[in-house]
Order: sequence, then structure tokens, then C-alpha cells
Amino acid sequence: MYMNLSYKKYLFGLVVVSAVLAAVSCSKSDQEVTDPAKATTEAKAPEEKVLNIYNWSDYIAPDTIANFEKETGIKVQYDVFDSNEILHAKLIAKNTGYDIVVPTSNWAKQQLDGGLFQKLDKGKLTNWKNLDEGILKQMAAFDPGNQYLVDWMWSYNTVGINVDKVKAALGDTPLPENAWDLVFNPTYTSKLKSCGITFLDTPTDVFQAALHYLGRPVYTGTPEDYQAAFDLLMKVRPDIKKFNSGGQIDDLASGNTCVAYGWAGDFNLARKRSIENKTEQNIEALVPKTGGILFMDVMAIPADAKHPDNAHTFINYIMRPEVTAAITNEVTYANPNKAATEFVDPEIKNNKSIYLSDEDIAKLVPPGVEDAQTKRNMTRLYTKFKSGV
Repeated sequence: MYMNLSYKKYLFGLVVVSAVLAAVSCSKSDQEVTDPAKATTEAKAPEEKVLNIYNWSDYIAPDTIANFEKETGIKVQYDVFDSNEILHAKLIAKNTGYDIVVPTSNWAKQQLDGGLFQKLDKGKLTNWKNLDEGILKQMAAFDPGNQYLVDWMWSYNTVGINVDKVKAALGDTPLPENAWDLVFNPTYTSKLKSCGITFLDTPTDVFQAALHYLGRPVYTGTPEDYQAAFDLLMKVRPDIKKFNSGGQIDDLASGNTCVAYGWAGDFNLARKRSIENKTEQNIEALVPKTGGILFMDVMAIPADAKHPDNAHTFINYIMRPEVTAAITNEVTYANPNKAATEFVDPEIKNNKSIYLSDEDIAKLVPPGVEDAQTKRNMTRLYTKFKSGV
């Protein structure tokens, strides 16, 4: 009897406890469902004051980040890279840790199609109105509706030279009419190797220029075109001193090299640094008569960015005319901000190798995209070319 009574009390206790727990659980559940204000507040909790940026080296004014941090209270971690291949590898591996990246347009197209970026919220970009419509139209070719990308700076691939050293190395041989001969014609490279020739260390940039020199489509998918470009490159391979994407500026500015295949903006920056450092190197970015290869470096927010609101704040900040102009004045690259032109230093604004004439702009090869199989073939051939095998 005692055992039965105790057992009944035990069961009754379990029922009571269960009922209380169920009521509490139900009450909590109901509160979560019927209290949207709380849910909205939690969903829109402000981001931590942190922003992680991955950009090209030598591509920002000295005080850009400091001024942004002071104004917004957002702490910026600013890292740099020197090739699209490095950035792309991080993006496809996911979980980059970055909130803003700056790929070149042809790579950005591939990354956008792969779902690696998130769409811009233009409601947060009040300075969008400052952007040049012509640049936006060009970008719309690979970013329809300009929904994901914002141009950082633009320039073109070409040849940069130390004029005095090149003339001395060539001797009685005059400068060629076509600037591309200086890096792709053995008649010239065999003489210029004495003062140093450098190439960008990226397969896409090197093969695009070689294809253009040969008069073949720059963004071809035909293996025979790439083989022809490879054969051309191998003829000048013994004359190339080094492959260097990040150090061409200092090499030219210091006089360590005399010819470089690379980015016009970097060559103008080398000239600027040479003047500042009083190394007296006469450096020029050449404008080839057959045209250079146009590129745009663009800001994008990775799909896995942890601070997208802060990223929008930074992008909007960069689109201020005075901020963009300050970067152009420092790095000697043309910018996409029409409202910024009045703030650009006259020496830069009037430099015809930075702000090209309409005639020279018309000759530029517009941005394009190679397919994945072509990129693999290109990389394989580039590895052979660089190793000299």
C-alpha cells in the first residue's frame, strides 16, 4: 500500500512538472513569434567596428585609411596582393575574412558569375551620382546593371621605359615606332637586356599582350593562338631579367631596370617617385600606336563578408570626389569619378599617358574574359615560359 501510494505521488509530481515546463516553453515560443520588434532588433544588431580590405600594393593615398577610421570609428585591416591569381585563389577557397576585395575587371566577371560577390545596396551609396557614366557603361558589359562592382581606378597594360638608359643600350638603333617591339622583338630585347627588362608575373597579362602584339584576339579560346604567343615569348625569354608584379615601380625609379611590361599607372608612379627621391631617372609610360590593354580594378564585397555595412560605408567614402582625387594624385592612375577631376593635380590631369586622348582610348583593347579551360592552358604555357624550358 505504501509503495503504491508513493508511486502515485511520484507520477503526479512528474505530470505537474511536465505541465509547468510545457507552459514555460509554450510561453517562450509564443513570445518569440509574437514579438517581432525583438526579433528585428536582434537581426539588425550593429556590426562591430571592423573592416578588412584586400587591395593591390601601392594603390591608395597615405591618409585615406586614417581619415576614414577617424571619421567613422571603424578599424581597418588593410592587406595587399600583387596578382589576380592570388586573390582568386582566396575567393574560391571561401571564408576569405575580407569585406572588400579589388580584382581586375576580367577576373571579377568570372568571380561574379561564380556567386562569389554579394549585390550592392545602392541605397547606402549616396555618392554613386559622382561616377562617370561612360565608365559605368563599360563596366555594365561584365556587370549588367552595375549591381555588384564599383570601379576603383583604371589604366592599361603597356611598356614603361627609362628613356636615357634605353637609348644608351640601343646605341645607333632608334626607338621603334611600335612600343611593343621593346619587349617582344629580339632585335631590341637582345640589346636592352644589358640594362634590365622586367615582365609582370601573371599569365593572363603576359599572354594578353603577346596575343595583341601578334594581331590575334586577346581573349581567344583557340589553343593555336596561345601556342603562337608562347613561341613568341620564348624568343625573348633569355633577355628577361625578372618577373615582378609588385616591384616594378621601385626598380624603374631606382634605375635597376630600364624596360618593363606592366601597368601604365605604375610607370607614372615610378616617374613620380624618381622625382621625389631625386634619383633623376627619366621614366615614361609609352602609349603604343596599336593600343594598350584596358583594365579596371573594381571594389566588390565577397559573399561571405562579415561586415557588409562597413564595406558600403567605405565604398561610399571612396566615391567622394576629394577622396578619389587624392588617391589619383598619389598613385597616378585615372579614376572613374567625374566629379573628382577638378581636384586632380594639373600635372596628372594633363598627362596624356594617364588621361588618354579620345583617339588613344579608342585604340585600347576592352576588358574580356577567358574561359576556365583556356586559363588552365595559359597557366601551363606560362609556367614553361617563365622557367625557360
